[in-house]
Amino acid sequence: MTRPKTQSDEQVLEAAYRLMHADGPEALTFERLAQACGLSGSTLVQRFKNKALLKQRTLLYAWDGLDRKTEQAAASVPRSPAGAVELLVALSRGYGDIESYAEGLLVLREDLRDPALRARGAAWKAQLSRALAACFANIPRIPEDIGLLMAAHWQGALLWWSFGPDDMELTAYVERSLRRFVTAVTMPARNL
Repeated sequence: MTRPKTQSDEQVLEAAYRLMHADGPEALTFERLAQACGLSGSTLVQRFKNKALLKQRTLLYAWDGLDRKTEQAAASVPRSPAGAVELLVALSRGYGDIESYAEGLLVLREDLRDPALRARGAAWKAQLSRALAACFANIPRIPEDIGLLMAAHWQGALLWWSFGPDDMELTAYVERSLRRFVTAVTMPARNL
């Protein structure tokens, strides 16, 4: 008879993700995860087979969480340019301080190295782009790919914030930058 699991895979993957995000992807070992979640290393190996699969499952779990967060945020904002800003500001919460953001970039590196994780990133890009584009549906003369343009601007704003994190709190910086972006794309074009 098999013993019942004392922790679900989701609980273990959450602990693994916290470990990766706090100390970098190389910190994720069966030994460190065993210490973090209270299960034995051999139990973790039985569940996840090897370090590469553990890392992949952890990051797929993180993508699942980002998909849910994006769906919830998109459903809660008005379908307007201001709603698009609100959606991206909501997704910016949780990045933390500059150290946390920098560690997150190391985790992103792992997503880029693995084809399955890159595919998840591409799927999220499409999901987010559609949600943002829906916020501009009733605005005339908006670029066809406004959702992707705005998402790209948001990612750029996050990166530029990281070079001067003490100048302004992250979500305030992102919101200001996105409002300027919306003003620029919704202003009537002037003859040059």
